[in-house]
Amino acid sequence: MLKLAFVAGVTPTKWLRAWNDRRPRDPLEAFRTEQAEQTAVLRDQRADLAIARLPLDDDAGLSVIRLYEEVAVAVAPKDHAIAAADELVLADIADEKRVADIGTMDGDMVMELVAAGVGIVVVPHSIARLYARKDVISRTVTDAPVTHIALVWPTAATTGDVEEFIGIVRGRTSNSSRGSSAEQAAEAKKAAEAKAKAAKAKKKAAQPAKKQRTAAEIRVAAARNSRGKKRRS
Repeated sequence: MLKLAFVAGVTPTKWLRAWNDRRPRDPLEAFRTEQAEQTAVLRDQRADLAIARLPLDDDAGLSVIRLYEEVAVAVAPKDHAIAAADELVLADIADEKRVADIGTMDGDMVMELVAAGVGIVVVPHSIARLYARKDVISRTVTDAPVTHIALVWPTAATTGDVEEFIGIVRGRTSNSSRGSSAEQAAEAKKAAEAKAKAAKAKKKAAQPAKKQRTAAEIRVAAARNSRGKKRRS
C-alpha cells in the first residue's frame, strides 16, 4: 500500500481522489505529519512520499518537485492595530513581539497565545486558514518571503506506484502513460527497421563485386565470336 504524508495546511484531496479513480483496487493511505517530521517519515519508511513545506532540514537522497507557493500572513488578536490595514509590509510589524513558529509548536496552542495577546505570528496563509478562529485576524505581508510546498520522496525508492502518484500530481491523465508507451513502441519499431536496413546494406557491401569488363575486353570477345561464326559457316 502506498503511503503519503502531508504537512498542516496542505489539502491533498484532489490527488487522493484521482488516485482512487485510477487505482480503485490499490488504496492509498494518507496521514498528516508535523513539519518537523516531514523528512523523518520518509527515512524511517512510515511514508513513501510526503507533501512537505520547504526548506527541508535534510534533503540528502531525496527527490523534490515544487508544487506551489504560499504567501505569508500576520496573525494577531482581533482588536490589534493591524486590523485596520488591508495588507502589511514587514516594517509594519517589526516591533511586534512574536510567538514561536508553528513549525515548532502545536498550531492550536500558537493561536491560543496570539488570541491572548502574547504576540503575533507570521505564517503561510494555509496555516492561518487551518487554525482560524473568531478572536484572531490575519493580514497578508506582501514583502515577506513566500514558502514552497513540494512533493518529496526517497530517490532510491522510486517504485512504479510512486511514479504513478507523481504523474497524478503533475496532471498526467490515465491515458498519458499508455500514449507514452505507444510512442516508445513506435520509436523502437523504427529503430529496429533502421538497424535491419543497415545490416542488409552492410552485407551487400561485403559481397564481391562483379568484375566490370573494359572496352578493350569487350572488343576482343566480339572478335572471337565473329571468327567462330565464320569457321562454322
